Amino acid sequence: MMGLIEPDTGAVFMDKLPLSKENLSLLRPQMGYVNQDGGLFPHLTVRDNILLLARYLKRDDAAEAYLEKLLPLTKLASECLNRFPLELSGGQRQRVSLLRALVLKPKLLLLDEPLSALDPLIRSSLQEDLKKICQALAITTVLVTHDLAEAVFFADCIYLMNEGRLVQKGTFQTLLNHPSEPFVTRFISAQRPLVFDEFTKKP
Repeated sequence: MMGLIEPDTGAVFMDKLPLSKENLSLLRPQMGYVNQDGGLFPHLTVRDNILLLARYLKRDDAAEAYLEKLLPLTKLASECLNRFPLELSGGQRQRVSLLRALVLKPKLLLLDEPLSALDPLIRSSLQEDLKKICQALAITTVLVTHDLAEAVFFADCIYLMNEGRLVQKGTFQTLLNHPSEPFVTRFISAQRPLVFDEFTKKP
């Protein structure tokens, strides 16, 4: 989706423009990206990590002003800005990564398993905060996760993939009650029983 790999077939469109080598420099700054480990540079301060791309694009003044507005929303204390990533907790580092993704006001936010490396309590807290942030900023968000409960918590629409192939899309209830193929049922059934029971119990 970011144009790092060309699709074997089909195309990726953003704002009706096909993603290509010719327009990557135009479209990529409109995408915010957070990966599993945060991808922070250990030799840069938190502030420098957040503003790295903004400075490269010479948009650092606007980004600095927007950063001040984002700090309360992401619940990152301003005193953390002058620290280095190794001085922060795992949850704080992911908040920094999120700030870096948001500071250029992207149209699209891509989250590649951003919470999977965190312990359950921190993960739960960040899930709540992340959902509120995406709703408050009204950003189209694509979240990659193997955790079905997390997908149900976040998503308006779930896309289930198997070996690079789109198997089915829809709400959780659609996937549960009208599976397109046996893989869908196997995937849902493979979730931990407590999670499965929580989302399948009748009201």
